Amino acid sequence: MSAVLTIAMALTGTATAAQTVPTQYAAGHFYATPQTASGQTLRLIVDTGGGGTANLYWFTEATAQKLHLTPAGCKLDGHPIKAVTAPVYQKQAALPPALGPCAGKVLVNTENYSYDGQLGASYLGTRVWTFDYPHQALRAEGSAWRHDAAAKPANLGFQKDDTGGVTQYFPRIVMRVDGIPINMLLDTGATAHPTAAGKAAAGTETEADGMGVTSYITTRMFDIWHKKHPDWRVVENGDDLLGAQFSARLIEVPKVQIAGWTVGPIWFTERPNKAFHKMMARIMDETPEGAVGGNVLSHFSITIDYPKAKAWFTCAQGCVAAAPVAK
Repeated sequence: MSAVLTIAMALTGTATAAQTVPTQYAAGHFYATPQTASGQTLRLIVDTGGGGTANLYWFTEATAQKLHLTPAGCKLDGHPIKAVTAPVYQKQAALPPALGPCAGKVLVNTENYSYDGQLGASYLGTRVWTFDYPHQALRAEGSAWRHDAAAKPANLGFQKDDTGGVTQYFPRIVMRVDGIPINMLLDTGATAHPTAAGKAAAGTETEADGMGVTSYITTRMFDIWHKKHPDWRVVENGDDLLGAQFSARLIEVPKVQIAGWTVGPIWFTERPNKAFHKMMARIMDETPEGAVGGNVLSHFSITIDYPKAKAWFTCAQGCVAAAPVAK
């Protein structure tokens, strides 16, 4: 049983129940859709690679204003953070409450997005979550949760301090290509905006705004793969999510091994080295080479046990058991 669930049981004196989060599944992304007591439905992207702090999820400033939420005093390591009091939700369409020093609060993000907010790594990291891709459902698991007998485990890495406490909840997972282990971010929010050429080649499903999901790989690893396997399909200028600053290529990898399963083919979208070797490396326990996103994860029902630093993958479609890795 995880430490968080044990603490919750000690506080309540009873076992904790699983909670299905109201969810919209769109082009590979999960959006939590809680409803406030006043009848407003929110749309919050669920992103294991997304930000946040103090174990809180966040709203955009426009959403906080729309809901007339009250500014709330909250400090992290002695420093105030911009937060509001969480709205009251309808009982059958609520979010699990945030845990930690700022419980009952919601962060405010001043940037503009097409959605109302985000359930990111800091908020997700206090619980056990199931991303059930085949049934397009999201659950915060209760204390009775046990992994499915058909599930295969994968160890996760999290950045920790000198005492062993987790400081950042961005999960590192190892995938294998050509039998070579590669550190990756487990990223339910990895987003694509394929060009016409990219969409035609990869068949990426997109929403009305052209957004879909993908997996990312650094230019460094992209070039290694392309040099070693010149027969692997490559699409120049296959994704324009980063605009004029970076013309991303796509590469099709025939087989990827993850959590004891083999899936493929999988298209990876190129990202600048610094996006992972610098930015993400600062908040992960080891330097990643990219992110495993929805085009891989959609083959599975995945439970992420943050307190135990383990993920369980149950094959839903298009995956076969991988050969055991030689020790």
